[in-house]
Amino acid sequence: MTLTIYYVVDPMCSWCWGFAPVWRDFVSEIPESATVVDLMGGLAPDNEAPMDSAMRQYVQDAWGAVKARTGAEFNFEFWDKCEPKRSTYSACRAVIAAGEQASGARSLMYDAIQRAYFLEARNPSDVEMLERVAGEIGLDQKQFTEDLASDHVNRILQLELESVAKLGVSGFPTIVVERALAGEPARFDLLTAGFTDIDVLRDRLRRLLV
Repeated sequence: MTLTIYYVVDPMCSWCWGFAPVWRDFVSEIPESATVVDLMGGLAPDNEAPMDSAMRQYVQDAWGAVKARTGAEFNFEFWDKCEPKRSTYSACRAVIAAGEQASGARSLMYDAIQRAYFLEARNPSDVEMLERVAGEIGLDQKQFTEDLASDHVNRILQLELESVAKLGVSGFPTIVVERALAGEPARFDLLTAGFTDIDVLRDRLRRLLV
């Protein structure tokens, strides 16, 4: 049997931030034979308009809910220091662009954007901020800037969004397990849609693999 685990996230998703420690523990326990595929979910499409007051309050309330449920830390100074935009596509493209430049840089960039946004009150809707973060994690900043704006990286994002849609995913974080036996159609099972405790994930995966 081949096992593929799809991890669908968005670097600007507060529930993904709260779930990150659970995922790190969980992925360390996944069988070595399994393939792990992370996909950018694209929480909100490109939009240069600043968030209106209602959306600002909605997102701040979400931060509070995530903190209460998961214990994740948030720097609420962001809402006074920055002019947030609703779009998350630039941050998603930044993760992809990093991965195109260096092995392992995709996950490094994802983590760095989350820390910058949720802990350091830096605005991941601003391309200049994403470029600085790329340099901070050791990437070639000039190459990153070119890749971030390229049709190639945008096309990868579109393909990932299509894959997310085919999996039936509409919220993040989501984990989908694909199991395939020789000569049989692949089976897809939802492991979690939203925040879930590590013990629940372990039990659900164990049941699938019995």
